[in-house]
Amino acid sequence: MNKNQFNRSYSRREMLKALGLGSASAFFGYDHILYTLNFAPAVDSNAFAANAPACVVRPEQTEGPYFVDEKLNRSDIRNDPSNSSTKPGVPLRLEFQVSRIAGGACAPLSGAIVDVWHCDALGAYSDVRDSQSDARGKKFLRGYQQTNTNGIAEFLTIYPGWYEGRAVHIHFKIRTAAQGRRAQEFTSQIYFDESVNDQVLKQAPYNSKRGRRVMNDADFVFRRGGKELLLTPTKHAPGYTAKFDIGLQGS
Repeated sequence: MNKNQFNRSYSRREMLKALGLGSASAFFGYDHILYTLNFAPAVDSNAFAANAPACVVRPEQTEGPYFVDEKLNRSDIRNDPSNSSTKPGVPLRLEFQVSRIAGGACAPLSGAIVDVWHCDALGAYSDVRDSQSDARGKKFLRGYQQTNTNGIAEFLTIYPGWYEGRAVHIHFKIRTAAQGRRAQEFTSQIYFDESVNDQVLKQAPYNSKRGRRVMNDADFVFRRGGKELLLTPTKHAPGYTAKFDIGLQGS
């Protein structure tokens, strides 16, 4: 297989056919854009979404320049342990359902480490310095959870804002321990339905952000498989809830 063949993005139907699954139903400024374009991986055929009993493809996407391995084991990532402050924003309860796929079947994957990180309501990431802000030493909106026996990891956070050059999104990384199997790492991003984005971003403090945000279809990372990573959160006072199903191929 040559490089061009490997780097092309597979559709859900193409990947299912290649796997023999038939028709199974189913937190950058412009200064970092070149970084992402150069290093953004193509679809990873080792990672799939699990929506039991059928399995469908999810693409891997770039980690980006803002991942920091803080090793913060916590489900509520809204607060900053460096000063006990809490980031304001619309609450978002995010659940990951992680499965392992083997022999065309999906089973809950327990003990996987799920990292989440994203920007605040005004587009700033913690523990980094960029052209927009300097938040080194801060730890807000970062953390990890280990999946339970049902393969679930839950986070309480805020709905992410946006920053120049990118659509609204959340980064995540899933890592598995070896335990007799080959350790795996899968990194990607989650996006949100624009109708929900519109409702959230007109509220404070999001509405104090100036400039023109990038919509999903105009985002250069979203165009690399973002439709397979799109969520429509459910309204649940005082915020939203969302569930993301994803599976890792057995090894």
